[in-house]
Formats: sequence, C-alpha cells, structure tokens
Amino acid sequence: MPQTEHELERRVLDLEKYAHLDSLEGVTLVEPKLPKLTSIAGIRRIFPGTLTAIVIALAASFLASHYGAPVMFFALLIGLAFDFLSQEKSTQPGIEFSARTVLRFGVALLGARITFSQILDLGIGNVLAVICAVIFTIVCGAILARLMGLSREQGLLSGGAVAICGASAALAISSVMPKSKDLERNTIFTVVSVTTLSTIAMIVYPIFTGLMGFSDHESGIFLGGTIHDVAQVVGAGFSVSQEAGDTSTIVKLLRVTMLLPVVLVFTMLFRNDKGADGERATTVPTFLIAFAALVAINSAGIVPDVIMSTLSDVSRWCLITAIAALGMKTSFKALALVGWRPVLLVMAETLLMAGFVLGYLLVMA
Repeated sequence: MPQTEHELERRVLDLEKYAHLDSLEGVTLVEPKLPKLTSIAGIRRIFPGTLTAIVIALAASFLASHYGAPVMFFALLIGLAFDFLSQEKSTQPGIEFSARTVLRFGVALLGARITFSQILDLGIGNVLAVICAVIFTIVCGAILARLMGLSREQGLLSGGAVAICGASAALAISSVMPKSKDLERNTIFTVVSVTTLSTIAMIVYPIFTGLMGFSDHESGIFLGGTIHDVAQVVGAGFSVSQEAGDTSTIVKLLRVTMLLPVVLVFTMLFRNDKGADGERATTVPTFLIAFAALVAINSAGIVPDVIMSTLSDVSRWCLITAIAALGMKTSFKALALVGWRPVLLVMAETLLMAGFVLGYLLVMA
C-alpha cells in the first residue's frame, strides 16, 4: 500500500526514537570502530570514556578494600549504574576501548603470574586431575546448556569461567566469540554469577574441608581446584593454613594456565562463525601469544621479580577497568531478561567441578 511522504517521515522518526533500545541487549546494532591511538585526535576521543572506567575501577577497589567484597563485583555494580554513558558520543569510544583493548591487554598480562616450576611442583597426578576437571566442567556446561534450551556459546562461556578463573576467563573467552546481541549480556551475567558463587565458596568450602577431615595439602588442592576467582582462592586457602594457602594458590594458577589452550580451542571452534555485524571471530588472538610469552619469560627468570609483580598488578587493574566498562555497556533490564535457567546452569557447573575434585581426593586417599 503506498505511503504518503508524511507517513514515511513519521516512520523514520519512530525508528530513530526506539533505536537506542537495542542497547538493552548489551550491544549496539553495529560495533563502533575504535579510534586509532596513533594520533592526538584518537587519544582525545577515547580519553573521557576510558577515564570514567578507570575512576569506577578506583572506586570499586576502595570499596572492596573497606568492605571485604570482591572488587570485580563492585566494578560491575557501579558500571551498571552508569550504563547511560555508553550512549553518549563523548564517552562511548573510551568505554568501547576499555571493554575490548584494555580487557585483552589485561588477560595477556595474566601470564606474569605463572611459572612452569610452580605447576610441576604439584606432581603429575594432581596436574592431570586439575586438567581433567577443567575439561569435564566445560564439556558438561555445553551439554547442560543445550538440555536447558540455552545456546552452546552460553554453556561454553559459563563452563569456561567456572572451570578456569572466573571473571578473567569469562572476559577472555567472550573476546574470541563472534559478536551477537546476547554475548555481552551473557558475559556480564556470567561474571556476576561466578563472582557471587566464588564468594560463597570462599566461606563454605574451608568449613567443608574441615568436616571432611582433609589434610592441609588436600584442602589446598580442593580449594584451588574448585573456587572460581584467584582472590577468593587465596582468601580461603590461607584461612585454613599456610600450607593450604600455598597449595591452593599453585593449583589455581594451574587452572589459569589452562586459559591459553581453552581460548585457543574456542578460537578455532568459532573461526567460521559470524557475529551480528557480519565479522568472523578472531582467528589467533594476539593476547594469547603475549600470555604464552610472559609465562615463558617468567619461568625463565630472566626478568626481575619486581617487574613481573608490577605487570601482574597492571593486569589486575586492566581487568577491573574492563569490567567497569562492560558494566556501562549493559543494564539491569538486560540482566533481568536472562531468566532462571542460566542461574541453574552456573550452579550446576560449580557443583560438578567440586564433585569431580572431591571424587579425585577421595579415591586418592
């Protein structure tokens, strides 16, 4: 049916009026191109949004140090409160830069925490058990997601986060998945879920290991092999004993090392998939190469410890800043659309991971 010029103009205005609602899914219709940092103009464009993310990261760190809650959780909550800034022309480029480039830089620097000797000190049996637990959890996540009517991507994302290193793994895995309208929303939800469950585990699991009569070494293996985030592993381990704390930290770092092969496998898995913007997923992410290089450099001991420690701290700040930026790109309404099934999925993956490690310890006892 032919439309008058007035009707066509009104239709265009209506579409423009409601176009912003696409951000409720956590992403925009087209991923904006990041400005080049080789020019002063490019730096000026990203400065306001990046500075905002850094300020939120500083505020989250302050609150976490005073109230004892996970810093990632505070960064997310504060970022969500400022989600309207992702629609502002002045701050949008910097928020995108923080959520993508700063994120990948932070993941790459995680390699500064790990050495091969730390892993070998665990013993071949414990190393193989932890590796099998990681693979088992990720595979179960993908299977359970399909059984619950969720996407394979969501199962792999949450399974990887639970199996490896919580929020950091969720961010790294999502960065190599093809962009879709649900990806960032699912990433934020996964980060919130694993951070919450990790905090609960930090309190409950040490009590559980005591009731089971585990030795300090066994407690360290269980805590390091099951709790999601590094900070909570350290807190839980050293609340038991010095030996449990040292063992749990090394086991956790082994799981962090699994980030490299897992993300590489996911990169290959999604290499032919196209996102909503028609672009394929990243083929071989540069940050993975940097991660592996830092592990090798740290293991060789050719760089002073103070420098590697500084790089580890920079990694932490980059990840907090990236979380704040992702929070600003999402909204509470978007998270409310997730539903109850993803909650059950993350809880089931957490219990399966704990059950696998517990079974191994009981068999080896």
